[in-house]
Amino acid sequence: MKKQQICILGSTGSIGTQALDVIRQHSDRYEIYCLTANNSVEKLAQQAREFKPAAVVIGNEAHYETLQELLRDEPDIKVYAGKEALEPVSYTHLTLPTS
Repeated sequence: MKKQQICILGSTGSIGTQALDVIRQHSDRYEIYCLTANNSVEKLAQQAREFKPAAVVIGNEAHYETLQELLRDEPDIKVYAGKEALEPVSYTHLTLPTS
């Protein structure tokens, strides 16, 4: 069975972390395509290291360079920033609402 790709908007918040717990329990059925957060750059980087998504988006552009640096040794994870970067990833894959 092909895994369903998931994009978690707000992955560092309480609902986002609960969604990631469910995905951990069902890793045979789901995989993370994209993780997003607004300001929690360290937590987002930690999640990216665990789930190995294709992309991460930090909403607050001031944290872009920090996130790039934290994930510099993960070349397969693309790093984006800004609210406008959220639209393409949220519309191309199944999204679990987090609010």
